Amino acid sequence: MSLLSDLINLNLSESTEKTIAEYVWIGGSGLDLRSKAKTLPGVVTDPSELPKWNYDGSSTGQAPGDDSEVILQYVICDAYTPAGEPIPTNNRFNAAKIFSHPDVVAEDPWFGIEQEYTLLQKDINWPLGWPIGGFPGPQGPYYCGAGADKAFGRDIVDSHYKACLYAGINLSGINAEVMPGQWEFQVGPTAGIAAGDQLWAARYILERITEIAGVVLSLDPKPIQGDWNGSGAHTNYSTKSMRNDGGIDVIKKAIEKLSLRHKEHIASYGKGNERRLTGLHETADIHTFSWGVANRGASIRVGRETEQAGKGYFEDRRPASNMDPYVVTSMIAETSILLK
Repeated sequence: MSLLSDLINLNLSESTEKTIAEYVWIGGSGLDLRSKAKTLPGVVTDPSELPKWNYDGSSTGQAPGDDSEVILQYVICDAYTPAGEPIPTNNRFNAAKIFSHPDVVAEDPWFGIEQEYTLLQKDINWPLGWPIGGFPGPQGPYYCGAGADKAFGRDIVDSHYKACLYAGINLSGINAEVMPGQWEFQVGPTAGIAAGDQLWAARYILERITEIAGVVLSLDPKPIQGDWNGSGAHTNYSTKSMRNDGGIDVIKKAIEKLSLRHKEHIASYGKGNERRLTGLHETADIHTFSWGVANRGASIRVGRETEQAGKGYFEDRRPASNMDPYVVTSMIAETSILLK
């Protein structure tokens, strides 16, 4: 609740008692973020105090023109028909049902999501810092690099970092990635449905900052073909049983369950992922499930510290950068906890 309150309560106390509420939702593509602002008479302390609002769903590909109103129930990603039914792109609704299941609640699932993305030069859709119509030097010096010839767009990255922390998002870090112009931020650890809420909010803030900078944000999982790394959204995951003594056995059982539903997970882990999951560039082949300790070429990676401690978490390396975190997090929880 604090995240939503922080996002909507812009401090205008020096000039007015009113508050600006920015309503944010996911458009018809399932990835495009939309928003509009509303003036409220005072400070909002809980999302339940927010008035319902509507938007023209026929202009976002989410409703026909003769019945175009879509109802926003909260400021983040919760969109319904006038009859109260979740619209097809409201994946938060089904995720909330899974995260409210008693068995899932008892396991207190935690997530840490590594969101990779690429900054593109406006109008030409070519990575920031790359020569127009040409290529930079090969990968190697750019990962966690510093310097004007290695790190492109750091002012955007740092602005986003600070804005997310100010908004109450649990953004735990950032780094330059392997391909020049590619970056990553990490959200988490967050529990349950909050993982999806916070990642979507962080994406929205990044869209607004790149808008100001005149740069295009790309979540394409393979923005540049060839010998260049793609972009993923590695999802780190643990349950209470995994974090307790003996949790390594629970982790192995969860991985076995994930192997049984590999195709179903891949189908829900982002569009265009087949261009990224080739078995090259720190990925596993999309058709083959695998896991290993400290293996970044596997579908699932178990950290060396987790192996040594006998408890901890694992990393699902399959999700693409354009995945829906509501879908991915709830699916991992459903498969690992509820699948018998």
